Amino acid sequence: MISPKTQVASPTEKLFVLVAVCCAAAAMPLTFTGPAVALPAISRTLGGSPIALNWVTNAFMLTFGSSLMVAGALADSFGRRRIFLAGVGCFALFSAGLAFAGNIVLFDVLRALQGLGAAAAFSGGMASLAQEFDGSARMRAFSIVGSSFGVGLAFGPIASGLMIDAFGWPSIFLLVVVLALLALGLGAYHLRESRDPDTAGLDWLGALSFTLALTLFTYGMLRAPETGWSDPLVIALLVGAALLFLAFGIIERSVKRPMLDLTLFRYPRFVGVQLLAAAPAYAFVVLLILLPVRFVGIEGMSEIAAGRMMIALSAPLLILPIAAGLLTRWFSAATICGSGLIVSAAGLFWLSYFVAGSSASALIGPLLTIGVGISLPWGLMDGLAVSVVPKERAGMATGIFSTTRVAGEGVALAVVSAILSAFIQSNLGATASGQASSAAQRLVTGDLAAAASNVPAISHDALISGYGNAFSSLLWLLTAITATTAIVVFTFLGRGASADIAEDANPLLEEEEVLRVKKA
Repeated sequence: MISPKTQVASPTEKLFVLVAVCCAAAAMPLTFTGPAVALPAISRTLGGSPIALNWVTNAFMLTFGSSLMVAGALADSFGRRRIFLAGVGCFALFSAGLAFAGNIVLFDVLRALQGLGAAAAFSGGMASLAQEFDGSARMRAFSIVGSSFGVGLAFGPIASGLMIDAFGWPSIFLLVVVLALLALGLGAYHLRESRDPDTAGLDWLGALSFTLALTLFTYGMLRAPETGWSDPLVIALLVGAALLFLAFGIIERSVKRPMLDLTLFRYPRFVGVQLLAAAPAYAFVVLLILLPVRFVGIEGMSEIAAGRMMIALSAPLLILPIAAGLLTRWFSAATICGSGLIVSAAGLFWLSYFVAGSSASALIGPLLTIGVGISLPWGLMDGLAVSVVPKERAGMATGIFSTTRVAGEGVALAVVSAILSAFIQSNLGATASGQASSAAQRLVTGDLAAAASNVPAISHDALISGYGNAFSSLLWLLTAITATTAIVVFTFLGRGASADIAEDANPLLEEEEVLRVKKA
């Protein structure tokens, strides 16, 4: 419901609203690609245990992912403009605070708060955008926002590397603050207030149980490599997470307006879309975090060189999602998405043959292959999220999809980091004696010097070799997971799909069809 005083927005006002949301969208990927490039430098300045350093990334991704559905419900209840402005303001404030954090604990706390602000900005901004645009114009607007996110992913590492080299790691948050403040100013002046008049409040019990379950699970996965899987605290964290997830399921079945309608999982294609949403987490996003750490911390590249390498991985997101939409004229969405994941799996397998210390030019081919593969489903996922459920449940389907995608990234990073640590520890073997675990954790965070001091009996070259072999083993595992997901996506998304699934997945094609009919 929009205020009568601002019922009609001019095209110029709508354009400025779109620019505001795009600025916020471009800033968000900078908040996890930038710290990934800077992690070795942050470690040298602020210190901290391996767990604390892992939370540099995980704290943001966890709070961002677990708060999206809550933020969306708050936007519907209290006003989308209000939640967007509050979120962007907090996002800018906490981003600025990160540049002045004096210790790793404060840094991690600010990262978590930054994630909460990002969730409010994203949910409020996208919901507001949906009120300003209709039909095909809305889909074009969402596509532009997605491209803005892709720009942040593609150029975030190199921009961060240049700023770190010139001004030090605190400067990486300057660009984030500038974009957030620009979004805040444009949004405050041009954005109209709107809310859902039929909202019935927030499912607080569901939101609390879901967020706590994710937090306990992620902390347990991060702690296990350092203290062991038999550590009583690790066991308590994982058991607590399982019980809270169970409680969340019970709560969602009993409340009148659940945060997550579990009956949606009766639709095989809906389940397929959720698996598709999680696929980029372990086929692509974890590499955005792990590869800069490997390049800078283990292989000794400069931050600028590491940023240039990451462009090969992310640049396809600037173009290919649009091409994927055009391909739906001839191929089903299931075929395009499944094929893209197969291409990504091939790139992961190819990359596994290049151990740490390989020529940088040799890595460009596999990195491009991974980026090309993941770009194909990337352009169709959002449309598929609402096309595979009944129309009246489209809003909730979008919220679930966004949560699965973002929360899945945080969980995937925690799990993959734990697996990489276990592989490194196994490779170091008896030579490292009782220090293998701590050395492995240091290598995961890119702190080669600290790892060497923990195990003086092992040379630097042997440590790098152990890390490289473990990284290759991890890539084999990610290859298998991605290929399996591709098969499931082929099966579930194709199951029961009508012949016009392509148009469902890409409404831009519907507009073209309408124009064609009118001309005829």
